[in-house]
Amino acid sequence: MTDPKILVAAASAAYLYVVSPGPAFLALFTLAASKGRGSGAWFICGHLVGDVTWGALAVAAIIGANHLGATLFEALGFGCGGYLCYLGYRAVTTRKDAPPQTIGASRPLATGLAFGLTNPKAYPVALAMFSAIVAPYVDRLSAADAPMLMVASFVGFLLADATLIFAAGLPAVRRFFLAHGLMVTRIVGVMFIAFGAKSIFDAASGALRRA
Repeated sequence: MTDPKILVAAASAAYLYVVSPGPAFLALFTLAASKGRGSGAWFICGHLVGDVTWGALAVAAIIGANHLGATLFEALGFGCGGYLCYLGYRAVTTRKDAPPQTIGASRPLATGLAFGLTNPKAYPVALAMFSAIVAPYVDRLSAADAPMLMVASFVGFLLADATLIFAAGLPAVRRFFLAHGLMVTRIVGVMFIAFGAKSIFDAASGALRRA
């Protein structure tokens, strides 16, 4: 039976992966601000397909790397941690630009599906997020744990989607997002740097223990 702590970690990684602002997050809140919560809900339902796809690939990569050896997983931790830190740096140093356009106003479901499946950053971010949070438990994982990890991840995705749909429709949140979107992006950048540093620390600790 899969350790409940690992399932909680997988659900947490899935939740944070979805709620962390990125292109789809900005599109959702902009869409909800202009067209209402209903359009935002259709958008996020379409995006869920991509979340599940990239989450499954991230879980498969983590389990596969574990079976291929600790060195490979540690290299994965360094690489993914570095990537998260890079994204965090980009977010923290974001300059104020023109307000984003309303994307998906006419076909929110189809647009959400396209966003979820075609975002080139989706897989590396999912892999980095799952690696950073699940890394402490990687030595306990096997292929038999994959189904339960995906169930836990799906629960995390659904909870995150429900959170976003609820928040995006709140008038105060809509006003705050449109007025302070840059500040939100920078705060999330700090979070990405923290997760990236954790991933690098875990990988370094594992390498030092083996040495």
